[in-house]
Amino acid sequence: MDNLYVLLMQAAIAVLGLCLFVCLFRAVKGPSTSDRIVAINMTGTFTITIILFLSLLLKEDYLVDIALIYAMLSFLAVVLLCRIYIGRHRAKKAKEGKADA
Repeated sequence: MDNLYVLLMQAAIAVLGLCLFVCLFRAVKGPSTSDRIVAINMTGTFTITIILFLSLLLKEDYLVDIALIYAMLSFLAVVLLCRIYIGRHRAKKAKEGKADA
């Protein structure tokens, strides 16, 4: 039973790793800035999930603390990226409004 548990955890980590690379590809190639921001957020979520699965697999409690810290940093990074994106969008709209006048 223990070997099945380890095999299942390894398979889950492999699938999450594949999803992580797909999100990284979307973050680089994404057609719009908002797609890239969502892909970066998903990359952080997959990374946190992989760390938590590794914590269960290796029976190391400190990895949960690392995952929590990474979650806070990922959240702050996405909020910062959204603020920058909104600021640029507003500046672009204001510039277009002045060009029409």
